[in-house]
Amino acid sequence: MNGVPEDLIVYEIALVVPKRNLNEENKGYDCVEVLVNEFRNVGLIVERVLGLSDEFIKWLGMGYKVILSRVAYYLSFFQLAAPLETLGRVAAKMQMKKTTHIGIDLQFEWEEIKAFVRQPDGSLFSWCERFQCYRHLIYKIVNKKNSDVTLKFDGKEIQWEAGKSLLQRLELEGIVKQVFPLHDEIKRKKLLRSWALNWWDFTAQPIDEIYAYFGTKIAVYFAFLGMYTRWMIFPATFGLILQLIDFGSLKLLVFPAFFISIVLWAVLFFQFWKRKNSALSARWHLNFSVSTSEGYKLSGREWNSLQPPLELVKNSGIDKTKEKEALQRYEWFGYLKRFRNDVIIILSIICLQLPFELAYAHLYEVLKSDMVKFGLTVVYLLVIQYFTKIGGKISIRLIKHENNENTEYQADSLVYKVFGLYFMQSYIGVFYHALLHRNFMTLRQVLIQRLILYEVLENLVENSLPYLKYSYKKYRAVRNKKKREKGLIGKIQFATRVEKEYLKPTYSASISEELEDGLFDDFLELALQFGMIMMFACAFPLAFAFSALNNIAEMRTDALKLLAMLRRPVPRAAATIGAWLNIFQEGKWKIEPGLAAILVMEHVLLLIKFGFSRFVPEEPAWVRAKRMKNATQAQDMCSKQLLRTISGREKAFGGYIRRKKPDGTNKTQSCRNQ
Repeated sequence: MNGVPEDLIVYEIALVVPKRNLNEENKGYDCVEVLVNEFRNVGLIVERVLGLSDEFIKWLGMGYKVILSRVAYYLSFFQLAAPLETLGRVAAKMQMKKTTHIGIDLQFEWEEIKAFVRQPDGSLFSWCERFQCYRHLIYKIVNKKNSDVTLKFDGKEIQWEAGKSLLQRLELEGIVKQVFPLHDEIKRKKLLRSWALNWWDFTAQPIDEIYAYFGTKIAVYFAFLGMYTRWMIFPATFGLILQLIDFGSLKLLVFPAFFISIVLWAVLFFQFWKRKNSALSARWHLNFSVSTSEGYKLSGREWNSLQPPLELVKNSGIDKTKEKEALQRYEWFGYLKRFRNDVIIILSIICLQLPFELAYAHLYEVLKSDMVKFGLTVVYLLVIQYFTKIGGKISIRLIKHENNENTEYQADSLVYKVFGLYFMQSYIGVFYHALLHRNFMTLRQVLIQRLILYEVLENLVENSLPYLKYSYKKYRAVRNKKKREKGLIGKIQFATRVEKEYLKPTYSASISEELEDGLFDDFLELALQFGMIMMFACAFPLAFAFSALNNIAEMRTDALKLLAMLRRPVPRAAATIGAWLNIFQEGKWKIEPGLAAILVMEHVLLLIKFGFSRFVPEEPAWVRAKRMKNATQAQDMCSKQLLRTISGREKAFGGYIRRKKPDGTNKTQSCRNQ
């Protein structure tokens, strides 16, 4: 085993609660003590840590006056760890599907543990699977009594309703402040040495170790970033040659050759990336499986864009006519809602953002003073950041009314909607200078500003802000400690790592924390960079070289940010880069007006064709539901018997299973008759 031994206790989840005055007589009814006891009852290992003080703002109503005061309090941390057997039994209870040694995904059973394939680091469960088990363990602690249970917290009574989750109830009451994953110090320090601080290997990365520690989505991002940067060496070298060597009259041949090679390079890169993505999915055992509630999926991610709800699938077979009508109604309403939301976003971009962007580009062109241009740019950046945040919030509200059955598809829908805002923000000024004024000197200045200054400043901001936030929270916690304990001399140190983790900021997206994490901003930066260098390659061939250098630094700084400056991110099970692949594969080329008109008409027709193909699905929802039901029944058949066969308890020949009778003779029985 290459990773940490599974019998070693590693605390992976933390809970934060305020410290309270606990009397012995009320100890049995204290809600936090009850929660801790329930954690232990389900097999979790719990460790309590008393942390430094924090503060919150309290509103005090005094008649018509409202007084704002800061109240300081100590925090208690609870670190949770789960033995392998606890995780295995809850995985079986959750009916988790895992890959077996014969390549088939079957429902996990703890007694048949030898039948299942282990992860590349030697562990039985991936970080995504362990996190799902932890969430099931801590949030499925419910009141099993027929009546409510009265609990207490610092003299306050809390009603724990029958059948309700205790942890969710305490979160609603504000008693449990936060629940977050913890860094594994052994693995974290190993990744710091071999990855974040290893600048000599340039694009080499321990992808399997990243997958084991952070989960699928982050590992796929760094695999894409590493491959993208390696492949950029060719166009960067070609562009550097064009910039340094004067080809004279041969420029008429060299630049078209450069442009054609760049287009071919992009096509080949994405084809080989899809191959690499498939290879990673196979290596990490992210194979296709069937689920009654999620349809065909790839490690928790629906393969179909719109699946019928679980209630409709479960009720199938009661009344065929009503079943088809309900599924068709659900399907068409879902597509109409999505179409309505897309129209709202597109009209908002055209009617609101486009005039604003054109006005800024025009003023930047006509103004003569550099100081005035600088001031205009500052105002523009402030306004556009506010506008983008508003657009992100509106998009999230619209997505909540779509029939997306999976959070990853909700995230993809958000990416498509919000990227339009960023596309207009990043490219309209460049198109203005390139197409309207045709001023290549100004165009190159804008490209240098966007590709060099903007990316350097963006990296500085995104890596320095988490450190500044952590430093400020640490300073505030130490200051509160000194205030509460007057006369305390010397430097205050954090006793445990869970206190440090609590003060670190989360890996969140700039637009929203509901559907996307920090990967949104990282992918957005790459997508905008790719569009810039592809569309204006001939105007500024050095763009590839600058982008390659930026991406090499981006790999290490992003790794350092994740390992040292932020909390451990919540794992996401999506095994592809999702909507970003479609965004990356868009391109624009400079052509003659006549050919442009033909291609515009062709693209309009293709867009109409694509729209109808997306709007009118090839397969009705009721057919999908019936296929899912039949496929699930077929897969569940013989699964337990097959697990015993893989584990070595019985031998199977040609689809038949040979058992021993009580008298010692053999009995052969078909697997299909089990």
